[in-house]
Amino acid sequence: MTDDENTARDRPGGELYPLVIAVTRSPAERLRLAERLDGVAPLLLVADLDELRRLIGVPGTLPGPTPATAPAPDSSDDTLTIDSVRSTARYGHREVSLTRLEHDLLTCLTTEPVRVWAYAELHRSVWHDEGLDSRADVHSLVKRLRRKLADLGTGITIDAVRGVGFRLTDHRRPRVTGA
Repeated sequence: MTDDENTARDRPGGELYPLVIAVTRSPAERLRLAERLDGVAPLLLVADLDELRRLIGVPGTLPGPTPATAPAPDSSDDTLTIDSVRSTARYGHREVSLTRLEHDLLTCLTTEPVRVWAYAELHRSVWHDEGLDSRADVHSLVKRLRRKLADLGTGITIDAVRGVGFRLTDHRRPRVTGA
């Protein structure tokens, strides 16, 4: 008898229960999948594989303290450091946690700090969809990220370019680790 048959034997009715896992960055696509698969099986919808790994408990991806083997971030200089593994931003001796969206937005803006990023470009880079007529979610995310950058004391701000999008004011290239 296989493990699946043993497990099924222990369940009421002795039947197997499927689980559908869908991975897509687009909130619209997750909604569409939920509607189409409603009632078919239990459904787990995630934005990316990292989120799935955290949910199912793959070692090394769970939130919590940094393992002792990980090198401590260098705080000797005043360069903004984005730690992709720990999803944090560090400046000097201060550090803040970042959500996945905040991390992706900050990383996007720092790749070309002088450039003005259009709303559609930011939506494609951060939410991985077109985000047509969805400027409010970009504004909301920028507002949260501005607050965190201010908490760090970086002096780096995100400027709005009216009718176009956003750009980072600091022209020094931040360090991105663990990418």
